[in-house]
Amino acid sequence: MAYRVLVVDDSAAMRAFIRRVFDLSGLDVETVFEAADGQEAMDLLDREWVDVILTDINMPGMDGEQFVSRLAESGIAKTTPAIVVSTDATTARRERMAQLGARGYLVKPFAPEALKAEIERVLGGSND
Repeated sequence: MAYRVLVVDDSAAMRAFIRRVFDLSGLDVETVFEAADGQEAMDLLDREWVDVILTDINMPGMDGEQFVSRLAESGIAKTTPAIVVSTDATTARRERMAQLGARGYLVKPFAPEALKAEIERVLGGSND
């Protein structure tokens, strides 16, 4: 099964890097949607279905904390897991994002294998 992924990050360079990491990871990715902030991502989720969401925390407009909270409030988080992708490696931040509804956390920079493993973990297995 090929995944449909939403990458939410205000940095176009980081979104392009994550796309490249998908290519190197061996994950079967059908489509990668992109959004520059949480509001753009929510608008996209009104139109498109995705398997998993990767989101940064520090973004203008609706930041990652607000976005993950909105996913939980809207019910999207019940069927579509969010993985936080951040430079903040602190336990406090990880716990905060988990309390808000994030199901995974990756610290930037990360290896393709780490991305693949985290996506497979939150989705419950491999897509081979």
